[in-house]
Amino acid sequence: QVQLVESGGGLVQAGVSLRLSCTASGRTFSSYALGWFRQAPGKEREFVAAISWSGARIFYADSVKGRFTISRDNAKNTVYLQMNSLKPEDTAVYYCAATTGWGLHGYEYDYWGQGTQVTVSS
Repeated sequence: QVQLVESGGGLVQAGVSLRLSCTASGRTFSSYALGWFRQAPGKEREFVAAISWSGARIFYADSVKGRFTISRDNAKNTVYLQMNSLKPEDTAVYYCAATTGWGLHGYEYDYWGQGTQVTVSS
């Protein structure tokens, strides 16, 4: 069992940076691949980024590639999402998720955090 808690969201202006954190409980954190997803009002949840258990494998959605960076610190049981050059279309609730496998789709993840709101004003 893994419990995930996101933090770091907020209201920011377009162009600035924000870093989200997701801290997990449990001693097997390093066994899980981790992903970030987001859901904007009236839209379906979408994949943002994923990182393998070792950090050697990383994948980004095209919409955030070059602007967002996912990383993890297994010693701190934490995964990060550094978001640069934020745009109004990045506004969404951001969720972190964990899986014992690997995937770019929500159904491939077993554990989810409660989400953190990111609002980007123009």
